[in-house]
Amino acid sequence: MEKEHDFFCTSKSHKMERFLEVCLLLLLYDEVGYGYGLIEQLAYFGFSQEELNVGTLYRTLRKMEKEGLVSSLWEEGGQGPRRRVYEITESGKRNLDQWINILEIRKARIDKLILKYEEKTITERRMESENI
Repeated sequence: MEKEHDFFCTSKSHKMERFLEVCLLLLLYDEVGYGYGLIEQLAYFGFSQEELNVGTLYRTLRKMEKEGLVSSLWEEGGQGPRRRVYEITESGKRNLDQWINILEIRKARIDKLILKYEEKTITERRMESENI
């Protein structure tokens, strides 16, 4: 059973990277952000510190910047060192809208699948209890 769990639940695939991008776009839609602050906020979406390291985050943000989804600038001031601050672009907002539409469709399909499964298992349990 553990191998099945690993197969279905722990693969580090392209899909997880895309989910990370969508989460980052949404966070940056709310407000500008910087690396460590974004890592803390990503916990809301289920990303753990072990799963998401700083290198992965910055690599993803650089890729998104090349694609025109986010822009960045160096923020001066404060008592600490300079930090790169990211914000969503208009292209990033359009991309986020498209992803949310796709995810809503996928969620509806998954909800139907789970509902069908639950109906099936409830029926089976009733039949088993009647046969006892």
